[in-house]
Amino acid sequence: MWLDLPTFNTVVTSTPLVAIDLVVRNSRNEVLLGLRLNRPAYGYWFVPGGRIQKNERLDDAFRRIARDELGQPFERANARLLGVFEHFYDDSVFANAGFGPDTHYVVLSYCLELADDEILQPPTEQHQQFHWWPQDELRISPRVHENTRAYF
Repeated sequence: MWLDLPTFNTVVTSTPLVAIDLVVRNSRNEVLLGLRLNRPAYGYWFVPGGRIQKNERLDDAFRRIARDELGQPFERANARLLGVFEHFYDDSVFANAGFGPDTHYVVLSYCLELADDEILQPPTEQHQQFHWWPQDELRISPRVHENTRAYF
């Protein structure tokens, strides 16, 4: 269930959001990152992911988020849970830092290993572009958001 903007603003102001992040690796052990177009983390390279909706089962959320972010559904059973992470942002989808609510996420991070023949065509609604990053490079790049670097 998606919320109308006033209700969602109240939720962002009042509670943590629960999300799934997808650490997608190819056969060269590179990780797929997207350059974010939205707050929070606007302008940073970040792993694909999204919020879990009210009354949405984890398997359904995983499949939907993978489809929306990667262009095709993947099954949670084929991914490995990396852990539960906390993300804190000074800004939100509603305002820049200092001008509106901040954002707090509780994130279930999963690793998806792609086979050599799997090709992704991720949509670009939330990311300006996508790039495969070598893991050692993304760990130290200031262009990669710290919450993404924490997965490595």
